[in-house]
Amino acid sequence: MSTYVYGIIRASHSSPPQDTDGIGDPPRPVRVLRRGELAAIVSDAPEELRPKRRDLLAHQRVLDAAGADGVVLPMRFGSASPDDDTVTTVLAERAEHFLERLDALDGKAEYNIKANHNEEGVLRLVMADNDEIRLLAEANREAGGGAHKEKVRLGEMVAAAVQAHEATDAELLQQALEPTAEAVSVGPQSTGWLANLSFLVDRRSAEQFLAAVDGLRQEHPHLELRVHGPLPPYSFVDTPSSQQAEGGTAEAFGAGAAQPTNG
Repeated sequence: MSTYVYGIIRASHSSPPQDTDGIGDPPRPVRVLRRGELAAIVSDAPEELRPKRRDLLAHQRVLDAAGADGVVLPMRFGSASPDDDTVTTVLAERAEHFLERLDALDGKAEYNIKANHNEEGVLRLVMADNDEIRLLAEANREAGGGAHKEKVRLGEMVAAAVQAHEATDAELLQQALEPTAEAVSVGPQSTGWLANLSFLVDRRSAEQFLAAVDGLRQEHPHLELRVHGPLPPYSFVDTPSSQQAEGGTAEAFGAGAAQPTNG
């Protein structure tokens, strides 16, 4: 049976409570594998590993329980190795990197921000900022809607202006919040968001960071900002240099590639 890895801790870190349940149905008991100065929080992996809601929550609960007593390098859901020996071998081979990351992430949390436009708000902004669009819109309105050609032209101009605002606002968001964070990680692009950014924040500075987010909301009401956090620092387990030189930490343990499902 393969070994599922939740996170990495220092060997001196206290173990999660004995009644901490892991993933699976029935839930697999959580245990700790130690090697040198490091340890991995693990359980047996189910034969079929799929990111259902029950298991995603169990993964998070294990990390929360471990994180209550100190810093944890969280693995993304689906990180599994062939057996316990493989896990401890990875701990030994990458000990220097893991210890550096544990030091760097001690007392830090991740805040993920996804940004989108308020449709009415950004259209008002486009009209106010672009004389050509505003004049064409007024001309079409006075003409009872305007000819088809002019409607298409107006629609194309508005779409281009909104797209330009998306790029500008994504840069604005990062520049405004970066000074209040230790690091920033740009997440994968999605058609649902104009920005997907994760910030590494010192827990002692969390109020300052969140105040900066509220300031952005007030100063730029055309932006809709969704904040998720504090989270385990998933986006900062690896540095860019370590990813290029050795591959990501999760990949070293054989991270699963399954996509979320309902259930």
